[in-house]
Amino acid sequence: MDIIVAALAELGDPFRLLMLVTGVGVGLVVGVVPGIGGIFGLALLVPLTYHLDPYAAFALLLGMSSVINTSDTIPAVLLGVPGTVGAVATVVDGHAMAKQGQAARAFGAAYTSSMIGGLVGALLLALAIPVMRPLVLYLKTPDSFAISVFGLSAVAMLAGSQPLKGLAAAMLGLLLAFVGIDANAGVHRWTFGDVHLWGGLPIVIVFLGLFGLPELASLIARGSIQGSAPAAPSYAQMLRGARDALREWRLIVRCGWLGTMLGAIPGVGVAAIDWIAYGHAARHQGTGPRFGRGNVRGVIAPESANNAKEGGSLIPTIAFGVPGSATMTILLGAFTVQGLVPGPDMLGKHASLTVSMVFTIAFANVLGAGVCLFLTRPLARLAGVPAALLVPMVLTFMMVGCYQDSMSVFDFFLLGGVGFLGMAMKELNWPRSAFSLGFVLGPMLEQTFFLAYQIHGWGWLAHPVALGLVLLAAIVLGRRARSWYRTRNDARALPAALPDFLFAAFLSALALAALVTALRFPFEAGLFPAVSAGLLAALLVVIAAQGLARWRRERAGARPAADVEPEGEWSPTGPAALPANARLLAMAALLALLLVLLGHLAGGFAFVAGWLTATRAAPFGKAMAYAGGVTLFVYAVFDLVIASPWPAPLLLRLAGL
Repeated sequence: MDIIVAALAELGDPFRLLMLVTGVGVGLVVGVVPGIGGIFGLALLVPLTYHLDPYAAFALLLGMSSVINTSDTIPAVLLGVPGTVGAVATVVDGHAMAKQGQAARAFGAAYTSSMIGGLVGALLLALAIPVMRPLVLYLKTPDSFAISVFGLSAVAMLAGSQPLKGLAAAMLGLLLAFVGIDANAGVHRWTFGDVHLWGGLPIVIVFLGLFGLPELASLIARGSIQGSAPAAPSYAQMLRGARDALREWRLIVRCGWLGTMLGAIPGVGVAAIDWIAYGHAARHQGTGPRFGRGNVRGVIAPESANNAKEGGSLIPTIAFGVPGSATMTILLGAFTVQGLVPGPDMLGKHASLTVSMVFTIAFANVLGAGVCLFLTRPLARLAGVPAALLVPMVLTFMMVGCYQDSMSVFDFFLLGGVGFLGMAMKELNWPRSAFSLGFVLGPMLEQTFFLAYQIHGWGWLAHPVALGLVLLAAIVLGRRARSWYRTRNDARALPAALPDFLFAAFLSALALAALVTALRFPFEAGLFPAVSAGLLAALLVVIAAQGLARWRRERAGARPAADVEPEGEWSPTGPAALPANARLLAMAALLALLLVLLGHLAGGFAFVAGWLTATRAAPFGKAMAYAGGVTLFVYAVFDLVIASPWPAPLLLRLAGL
């Protein structure tokens, strides 16, 4: 009880409540705009947490991530386009209801079930905390390593229908995680003499480049998010939908429990959870139209499950440091930023912080559902914002957040390099979630392995829990391998062969170079980099050979793989990808130059105003107003809330001012 009171007292601080409300607001906006998603939103907000205390930081981040799957219902119902992958199942009956003039009813049912489902997830997370503490205290160092290995086996579920690419992406993430000064032997690994790499690749910049830039490029390629403005929903119909959800409270509780339990299993994505919940509801038809024809239960089931998932995915993240979902990999980065280590301390010394996370999820779901119920009309208008207007403003905020990390131009080059990698992975069906899993778990694998080896020698392999988890990881990979073998001739999810071959060949050359250098490191510093580089090189050779063989078949007259339907995580932009990616990188380079020359306020203003005017995305007056609004927002966040000590603009320094 004392911990609960302490958590409420800490979270009740006005500034922390403001961060919670801010996170909810950002989450609602991110969810309603298709093509951005929760990973991008978290990556966007993590830079803001550098100067926040842990309570405020996680209030901001969890407040955002808890409500994304609430507002993503708006484009899913109105347009048949899911705001995020968590709304894919909602489209089936939600959009059918909208075609029948019942969009508002679908909204009411979705918001209410999202709120209750989120509360169920928070409650189950709270009930799991007392069970987690003695379990975590029982585990030894070898068990921590085995848990990380088991978490890495989740790549089997993140790899989709391309297992080799999924494994290679995870190995690439592991390899890049080892950049920096080795903690065991003090060896510089691929720092190239640059002090900025001594501490490793910044997590925030990696995720912004990996997920943020590719999604903004996709928005540019599409030109606009939607074609026509949807009709405004009525509040009376939304209340009717809320009553529908309350009558189906048993279904909400069941799907909330299902979402929480599946969310606690690393690698089970929100899209899979949604379809499992939808299938559960479809097995019990109930009253109303058939499923797929506008049955409100087809909206209630997935919406309650995807919001409950957030509480479930926090369980392994807090207790073991194994991310329960792709978004939790970024949240683990926030733990690092705050100097926190998942495990016993989160259930002991920092127990009040853990409990505050439970309350944050609960408050965010109630607040998010309430805001959506009363502000659906203005939120729905955001789905119609042209990409030409949206991208410059989002890019400005993203790059200012990147710059404030170390105030170094090097960060811009790093962001561009990782962004190029993310764009290629997005188009060629390399699972970015698998990469992020490897990148986050890499340091933990290395640290716990050598700690276990120093304490127990090779005898740690006989520890029952460690042995059991390693065997379980092998079973997971084995079962997935059998499934992959059965569908090895499936033509889905295959990108164009020549770019696929060239990308794999390029990465294989880098992997071989990394292997050669890793073999020169001392044993403690070189073991994991060498293993990662060796496995990556072997996988890439096979992938490149497959791409070359497919290219030869295509030249011989076989149907190009680009004509097949995308599957799983893969969502390529298509022929417009290359010019869109090039345009976004050019925008980022111009913005970086202006930020360095003019400073973060004047540079951001000049970029937004100039770009919107030059591309005729807005008239001159509106362009100036939009640029002024972005500048005020940047000033409020980075000068008032965070109060970062910005360097003098380069032009002023050159002028001697």
